[in-house]
Amino acid sequence: MTRSQVVSCLGRSTLGLFRGQRARIIASGLRYQQVRCKCEDLSGPSTMQGVVVGLYAKDGEKNLKLTPGGEKLDDRVNGKITELVKESGMSGDLGVGRLFQNVDKEFCCVAVVGLGKEGAGYNAEEVLDEGMENVRVTAAVGARALQLQGCATCHVDGMEYPEQAAEGAAMAVWRYNVNRRKSERQAIPKLELYGSTDQDAWTRGLFKAESQNLARRLADTPANQMTPSIFAQATVDALCPCGVSVEVRTMDWIETQSLNSFLMVAKGSCEPPIILEVSYCGTSPEDRPILMLGKGLTFNSGGLSLFPKKGMDEYRGAVSGAAVCVAAIRAAAALSLPINVSAVLPLCENMPSGMASKPGDVVSLLNGKTLRIKDISQAGTVLLADPLLYAQSTFKPKLIVEVGSIASGVRKGLGASATGLWTNNSFLWKQFQKAGALTGDRVWRMPLWKYFKNLVSPVASYDMCNLGAGHASSCLAAAVLFELVPCSDWVHLDTHGTGMLAQHGVPPYLLKDRMTGRPTRSIIQFLYQMACKNA
Repeated sequence: MTRSQVVSCLGRSTLGLFRGQRARIIASGLRYQQVRCKCEDLSGPSTMQGVVVGLYAKDGEKNLKLTPGGEKLDDRVNGKITELVKESGMSGDLGVGRLFQNVDKEFCCVAVVGLGKEGAGYNAEEVLDEGMENVRVTAAVGARALQLQGCATCHVDGMEYPEQAAEGAAMAVWRYNVNRRKSERQAIPKLELYGSTDQDAWTRGLFKAESQNLARRLADTPANQMTPSIFAQATVDALCPCGVSVEVRTMDWIETQSLNSFLMVAKGSCEPPIILEVSYCGTSPEDRPILMLGKGLTFNSGGLSLFPKKGMDEYRGAVSGAAVCVAAIRAAAALSLPINVSAVLPLCENMPSGMASKPGDVVSLLNGKTLRIKDISQAGTVLLADPLLYAQSTFKPKLIVEVGSIASGVRKGLGASATGLWTNNSFLWKQFQKAGALTGDRVWRMPLWKYFKNLVSPVASYDMCNLGAGHASSCLAAAVLFELVPCSDWVHLDTHGTGMLAQHGVPPYLLKDRMTGRPTRSIIQFLYQMACKNA
């Protein structure tokens, strides 16, 4: 390929930036870069196809190197990709790429995206498998760039990790856009594996990504469009076709079971409360299940302890705990995991009204203990208390996993870097740590000391307080819930920093200022590890 031919190709490439010029993308402070420009294709947007391939960075004496899928495409076009990479000055830095057009007859767009250094693996300091995460980032950047070009089908290079490539690409191209006019909605392209024969791994990745996208949709839907009744119907629609049973419990049943702490939160709203009992049976029915408990506040205004109006709309995401549970069980069923999983999801709104609970109210729980509601805006512990006691006596689980955005302390401590985890079992912590390292959605263990137990029982006139004393709000909330687990292995995940709106350090496969659906994939991986002991 002559130099004039290379310049000609660059002239037709959006990453030439200026027609006929050799230019580089330079954006100081940006780690991930994308080019947004329509490509020229006469076949129309409904049939446009693109492909994403990876490029390893220089490492010592190792030169730039395409992934095996990239080399396959390069051979097909007689070395044009290699020459364009050299001409455009690509470095292979993670997430930085070029988008070339008119290189191949089948693919109108070819996205070449940096993968970083070849051979990246588990980083003990970061508690992260960087090789897998790099593939997610690369696939996400490339797939989103092709989506913005109008490609109807995106072929994604497996890059030696097809499962992770599917996760990154599928999460990156997903959009919650049902409230936009149809003519203005961003089309979601079809994703296909390129350059690999491991279709099973690719399909697993799509299942996991689609489950997290389900959690994102359930949490991101405006509160008037995701009431407890609508959430219950959405759960039935998502799980029943997968062979998962869903029982919908209404107000009469809730009152009969004396789930008083739940009703203390729900009674301030006109929306009727609902409890969902979800059961997936992947092995012998006699095997005790893993019990999941998800916080299902479809909107949390703070009740009479009203939140400030600025940012209150984010608390439609208070239902994210229940959304993650639904999504994880859907993935378990889709993957046919040999394990039994049950979930109890209390759904209601926390609103101010003449019927709402007042600060200082005391409620008697199913186990006879009393709980003082010092601050009804911290409704998570109150909402979950009686459902947690009921679920233990009903399902007799071998372990309990609670999920929800419970208190703000974990956001202040960890930000969006990791989900806070509290547990009474170090083996379960190790399993979640491993799961987070593999999925790129990390968790971090927080203390569950007697120090916090003493702070949630400050005076003799009641047994516990939902707020406790001191500043460690997430640790105090975990201590309250742990008091209700007498003799079971227990894990508590507080997603206040990770499961709400993505604001800082957002990876390319998620969207800034949208709900994240985290930590869905980490829970799915945990369930897989518990089901397959050799994983």
